[in-house]
Amino acid sequence: MKASHDVLGIGNAIVDVLARTDDEFLQLNHLVKGAMSLIDADRAEALYGAMQSAVECSGGSCANTMAGIASLGGKAAYIGKVRDDGLGWTFRHDIRAAGVSFDTPPATSGPPTARCLIFVTEDAQRTMNTYLGACVTLGPADIDAALVGSAAVTYIEGYLWDAPDAKAAVLKGMDAAHAAGRKVSMTLSDAFCVDRWRAEFRELLRTKIDILFANEAELLSLYEATTFDEALQAARREGKMAALTRSARGSVVINGEEVHVVDAAPVSKVVDTTGAGDLYAAGFLYGYTRGLPPGECARIGGVAAAEIISHFGARPETPLKMLL
Repeated sequence: MKASHDVLGIGNAIVDVLARTDDEFLQLNHLVKGAMSLIDADRAEALYGAMQSAVECSGGSCANTMAGIASLGGKAAYIGKVRDDGLGWTFRHDIRAAGVSFDTPPATSGPPTARCLIFVTEDAQRTMNTYLGACVTLGPADIDAALVGSAAVTYIEGYLWDAPDAKAAVLKGMDAAHAAGRKVSMTLSDAFCVDRWRAEFRELLRTKIDILFANEAELLSLYEATTFDEALQAARREGKMAALTRSARGSVVINGEEVHVVDAAPVSKVVDTTGAGDLYAAGFLYGYTRGLPPGECARIGGVAAAEIISHFGARPETPLKMLL
């Protein structure tokens, strides 16, 4: 049966709060530069109060990817949990306005909608502090097997593995996709996330993942390797397709015996790297669901990533289909 959606994303539905800062602020607040840290409600309130003027917008890694696919002209759907509060309705409005189908019922009790406090330094590095809030209430009941089966690819973010109910939801989604003859794709999300779940991620790669997305740090962590080439060879032995990003060095795609090295797309000035990997995945999956060869998928991913790092925020300012 022909897929009615190109990609279905399952992820943490988060509202991003972005502010510019400096290294001194990071040090004073004991923040690990360039990392994503999970925080509780009290820490979220304290950091929010310490932020300079901020921009609030719907975000979350997987949601950014789905918005990117829609911006390219693809058909995307999303499953993620918000609360029936102000930020929850903001998230729902924004992602639908971006052209993504989103019908997951909001939670009517429990913690509030998640938010990610993102501090961007002058070198364009982003330091993320995430309060998961309502995200932790995502569970198997939120996974619509028919919706999963309607998508050519189901795309999942590794961050979900931090919540037991969300983990169960992910596994249900993966199994539903394969039962419908569809593909499963996953991003490792963050090197620290890989550190927490290395053994389980490697088992998923062996048994349930068809297309892997990882940056260089995540790949090194996954295989506890010291060089990119060592990690690349370990990934090749898995026999799966993998799209591996290397920032300014572009990306490498492995597909069986094939290895494709693709240069990064040019960008006049790097302003904010938030969402670069998310939009690379959007471009790659857009190409993949149209039957394009791996190298061309990676090129489109690079174009999408270049657009997102040229401005503040993790959603495209220019319709990505215009850049192709």
